[in-house]
Amino acid sequence: MANQYKTPNADAAIISRAVLSSIRTTPQKARRVVNLIRGERADIALSTLKFANQAVATDLYTLVGSAVANAKQKHPAIRDASELFIAEATVDEGFTLKRFRPRAQGRGFTIRKRTSSITVVLSDDVNYRTHGPRKAGRTSGKKTEGKAK
Repeated sequence: MANQYKTPNADAAIISRAVLSSIRTTPQKARRVVNLIRGERADIALSTLKFANQAVATDLYTLVGSAVANAKQKHPAIRDASELFIAEATVDEGFTLKRFRPRAQGRGFTIRKRTSSITVVLSDDVNYRTHGPRKAGRTSGKKTEGKAK
């Protein structure tokens, strides 16, 4: 079966991906850490996550390590993490656990315990982040047609 994850550059393919779902942290807190490693080399991302002070960094460290291990398993030519780049790193909102806290005068206050789903995609192309998939849209900022006054 052909690789279903292809970049516009024919030589650079997405090497591996790893998904961590239903992690018990808010997406806002997870995005702060994911923004640190997006577009970096995998070995630099691992060292950044190892010394990051956020709690989600340990889970993200194992996720990036898993993606590197997946790449080594699928492509034996890859020797270590310095050959791979984090092409995509996304944080999506998972399900929300809803709890109630009693408040004054018989009221109840809803506590939302949010979860996150984190996806990391590795590529062997350093330029994937600048030449990655583009959104369709206008090419110029202003219209040139119209009535002359």
